[in-house]
Amino acid sequence: MRKVSIFGATGSIGQNTIDLIARDPEAYDVVALSGGRNIARLAADARRLRADVAVTADEARLEELRAALAGTGIEAAAGAAAIDEAAARPADWVMSAIVGAAGLKPGLRALEQGATLALANKESLVTAGALVMDTAARHGARILPVDSEHSAVFQALVGEDMDAVERIVITASGGAFRDWSLEQMAGATPEQAATHPNWDMGQRITIDSASMFNKALEVIETKEFFGCPHEMIEVLVHPESLVHALVGFNDGALMAHVGPPDMRHAIGYALHWPARRALPVERLDLAQIGQLTFRAPDPARYPALRLAHEVLAAGGLAGAVFNAAKERALDGFLERRIGFLQMAEVVEEVLTRLTGSQCLKNAEITLDTVQETDHLARKTAEAAMADINR
Repeated sequence: MRKVSIFGATGSIGQNTIDLIARDPEAYDVVALSGGRNIARLAADARRLRADVAVTADEARLEELRAALAGTGIEAAAGAAAIDEAAARPADWVMSAIVGAAGLKPGLRALEQGATLALANKESLVTAGALVMDTAARHGARILPVDSEHSAVFQALVGEDMDAVERIVITASGGAFRDWSLEQMAGATPEQAATHPNWDMGQRITIDSASMFNKALEVIETKEFFGCPHEMIEVLVHPESLVHALVGFNDGALMAHVGPPDMRHAIGYALHWPARRALPVERLDLAQIGQLTFRAPDPARYPALRLAHEVLAAGGLAGAVFNAAKERALDGFLERRIGFLQMAEVVEEVLTRLTGSQCLKNAEITLDTVQETDHLARKTAEAAMADINR
């Protein structure tokens, strides 16, 4: 039996992972599940999968979790330290699906055990790509991408020489506002931004899709994971969300990965790798689909993409600044303190204020420096939002 842990078990990625594991329960020994405030879901899944430990990130809900697991023998724990401890427990395969910068430390702990890390937490590579990749190398661990775009690139590169790659194209649905005018986008509400036309995802990532900040993070993630120059990375708006990525080679060929908008494909590929096994996903009928459409993203509508390339050009801890500013700006939008388009203004202002600092450019990328930079960028974003509202 393979020992597996799932961090971020109550989110959409975690639930899809559990769906696949629960279909073959005798093949897996579930070590740890972690979740947020949905204690009923976390406890039910821990019972269903007979996990060793269930951890909630919310320390105030520990007694609720203990009560929900009473009589099962499943250990209950709470808080960031408990999540780190659970991630340090030996496992063969670990799903990293905690949303945001909070997913970095548990992912590093899993890599330090030599586990295969199925990485859905893109912020880990955005904030500390060099640290994450170096940790995996030092401990003989493997990282497998779970973002649909990076899984697609990974699959397209099987058996290929990276030196023969000329371009990597990741696609974006365009999110809820892909056909809205800039004037309409300026007045968009959090409720409108949280509705995705193709994918079933959580609130924050769905809003990031509408602003294209999600894709900006993926541009940075692509560079960190595949080690390619950022100038090689392109983004195309593809409303159907069926072509997840394309890899262009030096002979002019484009290798495309085509599949339904179902995260169980990328999760299942990582779960079963290096084998390819049957998955309960839709089989596409291309004749019925009829056509696939693509268009270049409008820089005026999606400034996040430009900012991502500026971050990669800056290097150092710029990714940590970018991610923290983005998370705090999203908080501001959800709190209705700033408008939808003002999120990019806040992020750009934080980058302007902080990334010129030589100490950030030259600092060694460690967990401590990333966390310190994250804290500084959040404070700076708060100040930038206050300035907007004056």
